[in-house]
Amino acid sequence: MGRSLYFAPRTFDLSLVQRLGKINWFMVLTIMAIAGIGFAMLYSVAGGSWDPWAKNQAIRFSFALIIMIGIALFDLKWLMALAYPAYIGALGLLILVEVMGQSGMGGQRWLDLVVFRIQPSEIMKVAVVVALAKYFHTLTPETYRYYRHLIIPIILIALPAVLVLRQPDLGTAALLALGGLSIIFLAGVRAWMFWAGIIGSLGSLPFIWRSLRDYQQDRILTFLNPDIDPLGAGYQIIQSKIALGSGGLFGKGFLQGTQSHLNFLPEMKTDFIFTVLAEEFGLVGGLVLISLYCLLLLYGFYVSVTCRSHFGRLLAGGLVFIIFLYIFINIGMVMGLLPVVGVPLPLVSYGGSAMLTIMIAYGLILSVGVQRGVNLSRQDIFS
Repeated sequence: MGRSLYFAPRTFDLSLVQRLGKINWFMVLTIMAIAGIGFAMLYSVAGGSWDPWAKNQAIRFSFALIIMIGIALFDLKWLMALAYPAYIGALGLLILVEVMGQSGMGGQRWLDLVVFRIQPSEIMKVAVVVALAKYFHTLTPETYRYYRHLIIPIILIALPAVLVLRQPDLGTAALLALGGLSIIFLAGVRAWMFWAGIIGSLGSLPFIWRSLRDYQQDRILTFLNPDIDPLGAGYQIIQSKIALGSGGLFGKGFLQGTQSHLNFLPEMKTDFIFTVLAEEFGLVGGLVLISLYCLLLLYGFYVSVTCRSHFGRLLAGGLVFIIFLYIFINIGMVMGLLPVVGVPLPLVSYGGSAMLTIMIAYGLILSVGVQRGVNLSRQDIFS
């Protein structure tokens, strides 16, 4: 009998109760601890009130936690079955943003779905990784020597990246592209092809620069020299550095941050919430949060290297890299080490779409962890 491109995924041989038992609940508790830090910081930013941010964030997290655990119970074959439909669906939402998206924070990035608003570019980061993981799962290592097999991955990355740049959202576009490139690298593509692609992509920088809004160009120029406009584009970074330094070793105390509570620090509940934490709890508080993030990343890396299936290895590895980029870029930009590009701090910054993206991503990592002993062959795609 010939193979059909459409398949009914076989159920993994563990019962639902057994899968629940195999979920790494310590990682779930770690995620809850990080989210708890976020609630406390949002409570502080609001001047010691649960309204409006901490309460809303807690409600969103409760729903996202259920979604994460539900995804962790998914069969890997079902995840492969949904890979391309999920990508097409997310891409369709990005196109809808072009047609009927809502504007805010300098760009047209949100869709109003009546019940809630969503930022499709956030969901697209996960969809790209899942689609690329499935694509490379269907190939043999011998085929990677042929550059024509990289055309589809490049298209899968470029299409949403261009749409996101048009919103415009430089930070999300960069995360999306880097997440996709990480899958190409992890898949084992020959080094010269990988580096040739990166060097070739540098040629698009002039186009990207011209496509940026004036305020985005100012952010990059200010990153190079914050003092060039201390009361304008450089204000955020200067105030952030003041708050970080004033926190010292142990901080000023909960609800005692002067830069935040006297409203010197901009975007406190989103991009610069790590600065609020460092001012109130000092270097020690910042290191505690970073340590919790490291636990999440190390477990994801462990799942990736110990998974028997190529799809699972690529999926977990790519998602861990995206979560790492969220953390690295956000903390780097509030310290003045990177340009301010509007990347939230995972599970801590206020925002539903970014939180949902992180929870979906880690739900997929937990799912791979539950089934890392399952070896999916390329034939499983068509069986």
